[in-house]
Amino acid sequence: MQSLIGEEVGLSDWVVIDQHRIDQFAEATTDHQWIHVDTERAAREMPDGKTIAHGYLTIALIPVLTRNFIHVENLARTVNFGLNKVRFIAPIPVGSRLRGRSIVLQAQQRADALLLTSQVRIEVEGQKQPACVAETLSMYFFNDIES
Repeated sequence: MQSLIGEEVGLSDWVVIDQHRIDQFAEATTDHQWIHVDTERAAREMPDGKTIAHGYLTIALIPVLTRNFIHVENLARTVNFGLNKVRFIAPIPVGSRLRGRSIVLQAQQRADALLLTSQVRIEVEGQKQPACVAETLSMYFFNDIES
């Protein structure tokens, strides 16, 4: 993993953020703020006339977007360990396609696991600025190797 530090390790496929996905997230979190779920009001009052995805929906998609970026031999499981920094830079209008891009920042042994710190950029198709930049922490646990 040390050889991957500073390297881009993956670019995900595009994922469509439709109103159904936004509404499902609102139901799961009970965050029904109108900018996310009220399409009629958004048409009148939002700059692009569209609802926007929840910032935390964006964060929730990071594991799905980045799950295949690093292949690790002898892996028992991977666990999300947290986030160091998150910035929501640009909104994600309904109907947008987004993808994740990841760079390894640090890899260190921690007890019986590897702690990997990565920067994940969530990009929106057609936008220059990323929608979100997050520093994620993942723990990689390995199977015991028999002698």
